[in-house]
Amino acid sequence: MAFNESQIKAVDFKDGACMVLAGPGSGKTTVITHRTKKLIEDYGVNPSNILVITFTKAAATEMQTRFQSLMGGRYYPVTFGTFHAVYFKILKYAYNYSADNILREDKKNEYIKDIIGKLHLEFDDENEFIKDIISEISLVKSEMVDLQNYYAKNCSEDNFRKIFKLYNDRLIRENVVDFDDMLVMCYELLSKRPDILKLWQDKYKYILIDEFQDICKVQYEVIKLLALPENNLFIVGDDDQSIYRFRGAKPEIMLGFKHDYTSATELLLDTNYRSTGEIVNKSAMLIKQNEKRFSKAIKTNRQEGNITDIQVFKNEKEQISHILDLISRYKDNGYEYNDIAILFRTNITPRLLVEKLMEYNLPFRMKDVIPNIYEHWITQNILTYIRIALGSRSRGDFLQIINRPKRYISRDAFTNPEVSFWDLKQYYSDKQYVVERIERLQYDIQWLQKMTPFEAINYIRHGIGYDDYILEYAAYRRIRPEELYEILDELQEAAAEFKTYEKWFEHISLYSEELKRQNKERNAQREGIELSTMHSSKGLEYKTVIIIGANEGISPYQKAFLPEDIEEERRLFYVAMTRARDNLHIFAVRERFGKATDISRFLSEIGFVDTEVKPTNTTSRQGSLRLGKTSHSTSSAKYLSEKAVNSKKAFERKAFSTR
Repeated sequence: MAFNESQIKAVDFKDGACMVLAGPGSGKTTVITHRTKKLIEDYGVNPSNILVITFTKAAATEMQTRFQSLMGGRYYPVTFGTFHAVYFKILKYAYNYSADNILREDKKNEYIKDIIGKLHLEFDDENEFIKDIISEISLVKSEMVDLQNYYAKNCSEDNFRKIFKLYNDRLIRENVVDFDDMLVMCYELLSKRPDILKLWQDKYKYILIDEFQDICKVQYEVIKLLALPENNLFIVGDDDQSIYRFRGAKPEIMLGFKHDYTSATELLLDTNYRSTGEIVNKSAMLIKQNEKRFSKAIKTNRQEGNITDIQVFKNEKEQISHILDLISRYKDNGYEYNDIAILFRTNITPRLLVEKLMEYNLPFRMKDVIPNIYEHWITQNILTYIRIALGSRSRGDFLQIINRPKRYISRDAFTNPEVSFWDLKQYYSDKQYVVERIERLQYDIQWLQKMTPFEAINYIRHGIGYDDYILEYAAYRRIRPEELYEILDELQEAAAEFKTYEKWFEHISLYSEELKRQNKERNAQREGIELSTMHSSKGLEYKTVIIIGANEGISPYQKAFLPEDIEEERRLFYVAMTRARDNLHIFAVRERFGKATDISRFLSEIGFVDTEVKPTNTTSRQGSLRLGKTSHSTSSAKYLSEKAVNSKKAFERKAFSTR
């Protein structure tokens, strides 16, 4: 195999610390496997003294498979594994642990749920709160944070400390460890037991780490101990692709590597073998805007290629009409569906896109579990209001919405399975202000009976006061109300095309069933357009990448306030751009949920000038829409509408099937 000069230096490196900066598509896995081979065959290193670590079991397995293939299929006892697998192995020998001592995810959820119940904490979004608390506990452990100095994100500091303590006490009682404990306990063990540390230092004399930019503090502290005293530490990564800050990963660790290992050799794998020169240059323009990074000059051996297609549409419907047309043209040009990926910032973004792919019977597969907006607790509240308006008198339905917004009505007032407004008013006959609220609710649900789904949601939000309830709840949960209002905006937009509740409910049922099927089969190897979050696309590549949602509040995400947050969002966008081999499309909209929205700052950073110039006629527009030659201009609603109709007819004629 022919290597470039930088790859040769990395493969030939023997002793000491070495940091290899590996840009997208630069062949880092090849370098790691060939260096491992070199250590064994040319430098005489015992294979059992070599440790190769990466972050996922799938990546470790792939690395091991490629190494064995490189070695002609012969077995060599090199250790390939994840941080968790390697660190648990150390704990297993020290404490006689087995797989039974590892806490399962379902048990972890059960523990936290029990604790919340014991503390009498009530949350409308219980599952979401549990998920957020688990993530926060993980962050505290992986960052080795002093709990007393920690500012909780999801509840009060006092409640978080109680949850944290009770959770850890439960782990000790049950004699189990979670994945974060594997890291923390391993560090504590090796720090306090130099005899045990020496055994593992003698075992792993050469350590190679892939995706080093994703390492967290406690993982790094253990590695520094294991690498002593020779410090034969070979790290490979790209600080520009550090996108897991929410898990404790920080590019600062990689940026500070030369401070910890002052004599470390630094190498740059500077050739991108994946993408065209246009894609490499545009992505470089973006990432150079970050201040905290290693400066890199990345080149490519593929100078040919189409220009980056950047377009701004009036709204999401126009954007999706264009995407459908784009997919059709790629198919006509010989592309397979598997060659196309549509990437987005969060997994709630593609709801309308998924609906349209289903409508056109286009095959697609989902890299992530796409949450069903119709199962969200906010949606369930809205649907419950409508059910009551349509005649439900279920005690459970009334309990769900009776104090959303606050009406000061107690659960004790609902004594029967079926609710009677007369009985409710009798129960509060001595409290006229509550009776007035009950009568107002009666009036509201009578009005809801006559409305379309869109009108009903709008009335529940602003007439009944559900938006006010959301504002109070967001303050209680320490989250931005905009995050919850977005669910309502999305729901209202989804309901707009249905004139009756019956039609809307029918759509909800069909959509929910298809989403369940897709989520169940998302890991199956089948043909289809790939739908993926930017995070999940990391490490993958596609001939054609379509990035949607290039708007402020989406990418960069609305939670990004601090400079380091914006830099992480920029790195994430960079990762998405560099997944493309041949064609890159980036789309934004001018309106979301009927409100004006700004296009992402990232577009101007890669040279896009938003002129809002509209095409003068359809003919010139068609000329500019050839693959890879699309002009950077606002789309024409009329043209896209015509194209969408034609595209749908074409798809129907071809009878594409997702089955």
